[in-house]
Amino acid sequence: MSKVLVFACLLVLFTATSPAVRGKYYSNSHTVDVPATIQKTHLHFFMHDILSGNNPSAVLVAKPNGTVVQEGNLLPFGAVYVIDDWLTVGPDPKSKIIGNARGMYASSSRGSDLTLLLSADFEFTSGVFNGSSVSVFSRDPLVVAKEVAVVGGRGKFRMAKGFILLNAVYFNTTNGDAILECHATIFH
Repeated sequence: MSKVLVFACLLVLFTATSPAVRGKYYSNSHTVDVPATIQKTHLHFFMHDILSGNNPSAVLVAKPNGTVVQEGNLLPFGAVYVIDDWLTVGPDPKSKIIGNARGMYASSSRGSDLTLLLSADFEFTSGVFNGSSVSVFSRDPLVVAKEVAVVGGRGKFRMAKGFILLNAVYFNTTNGDAILECHATIFH
């Protein structure tokens, strides 16, 4: 009798958990074609992160209670900045603007190793990649040369992966202004 009971329980369990075969599903979604081959694109541009002056591209929006953010202490642990940085063809702020990096960074280190958490969308507004962007979400150590992760994109960079090597070609330790050279390797 116990064998029959065990068999009946197993039969009910398997029947209840078996997937539907030839089931019909209703959806308003559409199919997006995925490229059959992966392309590799290299980009070279400069990002201008300006905290000073009357028209900054990075603005402090949150800070820890009781903390004073000032020259010499621009990135205390927990400080959050929103950015709308220019992307240009050269390091000169007057060189041709080819896009912008919009997003935010937060100071995420309590120790002497200053580190940011960077979340930004690098959108290109001219050239072959006009209207396309790469998304970055990465740990960003405050050192001269570093690497951040590309985790997605839009347009020609849809579903992109890769990395951007950032090299500070200008950094003002007093006011935090920086110009970063960007070498992007993007797989899409």
